Amino acid sequence: MSVNQVGEYSVAELMVTVLASQLHDDEVAIMGTASAIPQAACRLAQLTHAPNFSYIAGGTCSVNPYQQPLVPSACDYRLLRAETAVPLSDVVLMEGRGDVFDIFFAGGIQIDAYGNCNLVAVGSWENPRPRGPGSVGLPFLSRVGRVLIYTMSHNPRTFVERVDFLSGPGFLDGPASWEQAKLMGGGPAMVVTPLCTMTFNPDTLRMKVATVHPGVTAEQVQEATGFQLEVEEPVATTPLPTHQQIEILRAMDPDGLLR
Repeated sequence: MSVNQVGEYSVAELMVTVLASQLHDDEVAIMGTASAIPQAACRLAQLTHAPNFSYIAGGTCSVNPYQQPLVPSACDYRLLRAETAVPLSDVVLMEGRGDVFDIFFAGGIQIDAYGNCNLVAVGSWENPRPRGPGSVGLPFLSRVGRVLIYTMSHNPRTFVERVDFLSGPGFLDGPASWEQAKLMGGGPAMVVTPLCTMTFNPDTLRMKVATVHPGVTAEQVQEATGFQLEVEEPVATTPLPTHQQIEILRAMDPDGLLR
């Protein structure tokens, strides 16, 4: 079996269904540029259990794009097949208000134990290796109800004890700093990777294993992570996509971006 396949479903399709399960009616989400997975999750939620859910695809700033077909980037002009679009300047202002977006889909070239994200640089500021695309909207993570972190890379280079540059705040340095900052949002709620899903200990605010994907062990997840994870035994298995979900995703994604 390919490492990118789980039974009849790809890992990316599994990640989409997990993220979609976190979305609810009357919520509004925002995402960045390279975002085929959250785009698919948002549209899947609309077509199944959350028809009144709404989202904005960063880049084109299109509102509720129809995803016909699913595209790899939120800057793709085909996303303008949507209910409407708003100016980027207005989206940035809405991100900073704190009363518009319930969910922010985030990621990074580094993600640390407290859910802080780095999109700027790895290593020293003077000699980065590599350099990322920049923070863009990530500084506004603390203004949304909850943050859903996703990444297709689960290795010790991505998951580090402490990010080299703080692009988007998670739980900062832990309970003391989080409380002192008095941030408005709820912080990171879940992390979804090709190996597992992770949540955060409400007392320590550190990342912990919630479920492992089929065929993956908690030991493999720990080996791929650059900090100590909390694990509660027995570890649950991530629910597989339903046939209905896969049918919808395959119709949405005829080019196989998720496969």
